Amino acid sequence: MGDYEEDTAFLGQKGPFFMIIFLLLNAIYISTGFHSFYIVFAGASPSHYCQVPEGNLSEEWIKASIPVEAVNGKLEPSKCWRYNLDTIRHFAERCVEGWKYSTEIYHSTIVSEWDLVCEKQWIVPFASSTLYMGYLLGSLVSGQLSDRFGRKKVLFASLAFESLIIFVQSFSQSWLVFCILYFFVGAFQVSLYITAFVLGTEVLSTSLRVLFTTLGAFLHYCFGYMVLPWIAFAIRDWRALLRVLSGLTLVYIPFWWFIPESPRWLISQGRVEEAEAIVKDAAKKNEVTPPDIIFKVSEANMVPVHMKKYSMIDIVKSSNIRCTTFMCLLLWMAINIGYFGLSLNTSNLLGNPFLNCFLSAVTEVPAYIVATLLLKSCPRRLLLSAFLSIGGGFLLLIQLIPESLHTLALALEMAGKFGFTMAFTVVYIYTAEVYPTVVRNLGMGMCSSAARIGSITAPYIIFLGTFSKYLPYILMGSLTIGSSLANMFLPETFGKVLPETVEQMQKCKRDQYNHLSL
Repeated sequence: MGDYEEDTAFLGQKGPFFMIIFLLLNAIYISTGFHSFYIVFAGASPSHYCQVPEGNLSEEWIKASIPVEAVNGKLEPSKCWRYNLDTIRHFAERCVEGWKYSTEIYHSTIVSEWDLVCEKQWIVPFASSTLYMGYLLGSLVSGQLSDRFGRKKVLFASLAFESLIIFVQSFSQSWLVFCILYFFVGAFQVSLYITAFVLGTEVLSTSLRVLFTTLGAFLHYCFGYMVLPWIAFAIRDWRALLRVLSGLTLVYIPFWWFIPESPRWLISQGRVEEAEAIVKDAAKKNEVTPPDIIFKVSEANMVPVHMKKYSMIDIVKSSNIRCTTFMCLLLWMAINIGYFGLSLNTSNLLGNPFLNCFLSAVTEVPAYIVATLLLKSCPRRLLLSAFLSIGGGFLLLIQLIPESLHTLALALEMAGKFGFTMAFTVVYIYTAEVYPTVVRNLGMGMCSSAARIGSITAPYIIFLGTFSKYLPYILMGSLTIGSSLANMFLPETFGKVLPETVEQMQKCKRDQYNHLSL
């Protein structure tokens, strides 16, 4: 086949066809913002204490039956123990009658419904991590499915199954069922995200494609993320919240008739007539006249080309590419731990959890815009190290803030989130520019897997805050500062021609020094 861009150049760069697809695909990304962090509210832990059999006991005696413990240097009523009333002896026992939960903020969460506190509190970070385990599966499978069955079918199937599973999840009768279903929510959610990204890249014109892949998808995801806390504020019951979030995806049903299959994919499958029909429809909507034959068969391009096949071994074979891969894996893991850790931590912060989540989402909007603008004129390595230092540095400062200045501590955490979000934006482009064409997809795939490992780890890092309030910040901040230093060993790619072969790759700083010493 000839060059697709040249063959469809008559469609122009804008026009109704491209604008409709641009707007509809962006609208689909709003749903990913809804569904990414509802565990923040569904899995929140309300304030609680041991259930005490009231009988003829006064309120003062009931309060006195709860031991006092030191938590982060402050004395608080125990959440897991009470005094044994039957024997009237001053020693503590487990909450044998269960717990009482405050309904001031949350009417019902999975924590209050299934008593996921004390010895069961580990289940909450495990539940959060199952979403990211699903991300790992979806990342590995979605590309193969969309290559086989088409972008459009996989996109809408992922959207439908994600919505259906969230609805079924709202009827879960145990935390185990909830976690299993949450795993599949993650698999279909990341499949939706990736497939929509690929479809937009293949269908949109060059100018809109750049806008879609740099800001469109990210900002509309943020918009859904920003709306989520206000939906949760209005619906304080976790089951009702999930049903509403699931039901909102019904608005996407009409999109099926407006979003076409990717003509590029159809051509790759030999379905040229269907591809031409879509392009002619696009020409009609854009009010341009298409040629009689749009896609011409080129005999020269039909000759099979035998190229070397590359595997995962090739991206760790030589010392240079092995060094590059190790640094990239560290960067992706550290950034994902920080980004998802701070996103999941909003319900643990002082103040209004709904407002905290909203602020965390709002912080991402200027971060994406600033990072995108700076990428046009600034060196990648310097930018990434600066953003990582901002993210990690502010987190390390939080432990120095007095308890009375919790607003300042919140501001530092939001500043840290700002840095992580900018780093998130840069690392995608930087990694793609570092690897040569022949192994770029393999390298990005391995880094994406490292990112999933990072996001799976993030809930457990936040869980450590139950033992020490500042420990998660110290760990995330230290890891991020360390990765910013490691990033300085990677080569600069700004203004350089993208490497095509492994031999054309720029060398890591370590390899450069070794070469000079020789």
